[in-house]
Amino acid sequence: MSFFISFFLVSFLFSSPCLSTRTTPIFSSKPINPTNYHKIQGTWHEFEKFAGANKGNQINGISELKKYFHRFGYLKRMDNLNFTDLFDDHLEHALIKYQEKLGLSVTGKLDDNTVSQIISPRCGVSDSTPKLFMHAKRNYVFFTGKPRWSRSIPITLTYAFSPENVINSLSMSETKDAFQRAFNHWASVIPVTFLESNDYGFADIKIGFYKGEHGDGEPFDGVLGVLAHAFSPETGRFHLDAAETWSVDFEREESDVAIDLESVATHEIGHLLGLAHTSVQEAVMFPSLKPREMKVNLKMDDIKGIQALYGSNPNFSYQALSESDTSTNNGVNLRKRPLTWSDFILVLVLWLSM
Repeated sequence: MSFFISFFLVSFLFSSPCLSTRTTPIFSSKPINPTNYHKIQGTWHEFEKFAGANKGNQINGISELKKYFHRFGYLKRMDNLNFTDLFDDHLEHALIKYQEKLGLSVTGKLDDNTVSQIISPRCGVSDSTPKLFMHAKRNYVFFTGKPRWSRSIPITLTYAFSPENVINSLSMSETKDAFQRAFNHWASVIPVTFLESNDYGFADIKIGFYKGEHGDGEPFDGVLGVLAHAFSPETGRFHLDAAETWSVDFEREESDVAIDLESVATHEIGHLLGLAHTSVQEAVMFPSLKPREMKVNLKMDDIKGIQALYGSNPNFSYQALSESDTSTNNGVNLRKRPLTWSDFILVLVLWLSM
């Protein structure tokens, strides 16, 4: 009996499922408590002081919160006037729309959960979406006009990295590997192939890291604010905030403000292909991403949305996706890792204890 148990343990260690070429564990060795991550001093951390505010309150600085809602498509600037520090009907209406969009309890108030979501780092693309493409049976959303790359199926798109706008915290090979994995997530479900090019000027998709104002009217705002933004088809511009602590390995990068590069890249590629923000919190196209969080696996909402634009990859199977979800804990990829001495010691200890 002990032989069979040991054989099973060894077989398990040597046969860890490999659903991705990435060797980094999906979870960080230094995770941040989800309820405490907002204590990190990010761009919007001062909004935390508004928790519990009610309509009718005059609060110093709440005009900045109105600017936030204006930026992301929830609040219009009335008659070109500056926003005031009054918690008024307009702010309440913006809160309700925000809570509805992001799957929060609809209270119209600055409750703790809403404030926690507001201060989360996120994509810079507006959440504003046309009603024409909303439907009761789906959550995925397209940009106005439902743009997509208009080439004949199957499509090949090239991408290139700006030679000037780079980061030094990661090697170029690490950066390129993260982006290749991100592109592969989408290519596996639609008939689109992504090829890296050395010709930045003529590539379909142009990728670069920038700080502050960088010429597109959408300036970056520092650590844990807007992480990145990309433009709808067929613009092809993909910009990331160089001020962030970008990571491809949470075991190596221990910073509390580390942001997973592959997760952000996967999200922004969805925009480049034509998807807007969804209200499904588990989906890749949900607008926010917490520090030290990974979200790289396309969910059904992401897949159905992108296939509505481009059709299905001939090799894609919903049945295979379902089986993968079941075997990997509801869609979480288990990264194959090299065996360590700890693994062998574990087997030896179990053997001796029998």
